[in-house]
Amino acid sequence: MEFRDTVDARQSIRDFDDRGVERAMLGRIIDAARQAPSSVNEQPWRFTVAQGDSRARLGAVVAQSTVHLSEYMDVLGPERYEAAVTWYSSLGQAPVLVAVSAPRSNVEFEAMNRHLSIGAAIENLLLAATNEGLGACNVTFSYWVKGDLADVLRLPESEEVVSIIALGHPSDVPPVSPPVKPDDTVWLD
Repeated sequence: MEFRDTVDARQSIRDFDDRGVERAMLGRIIDAARQAPSSVNEQPWRFTVAQGDSRARLGAVVAQSTVHLSEYMDVLGPERYEAAVTWYSSLGQAPVLVAVSAPRSNVEFEAMNRHLSIGAAIENLLLAATNEGLGACNVTFSYWVKGDLADVLRLPESEEVVSIIALGHPSDVPPVSPPVKPDDTVWLD
């Protein structure tokens, strides 16, 4: 696939079929993520790939977020609330979850640089998954389950979870993507 075709094809997939993902394919996707640029070449990311029982345990912790989603009912509205509860409860049945973690930092500038670097790595991962014919969704999760996620992932105290990525073969359910915002680029001469 040509690069621009990959960029245009990438969507947040939220419904997966039951096929597993080959380890070699997962390796290529993670390797693409590891090639991302990072501030002072720190490469602050750690990827934990969960399948099978570990995926089930990790998914169960993320599903706890649904308990607290009622707090967002006023923001989401009833239609989006039900969709959010469904999504967080199953993560679209994705057979693979990739947890992205990083060293903790109390220094704002350092934390910002790490998160920007990790964002680049996640985008590489999402594009590599698309290029492999897979679907993925970068999952925002509730901070109140971060400790439980860290326990399941066996993270040391010095690290924190930054993101969870649902990954697998897309189902036949077409994704619903919001329109891309109009170009808001400012050109200066």
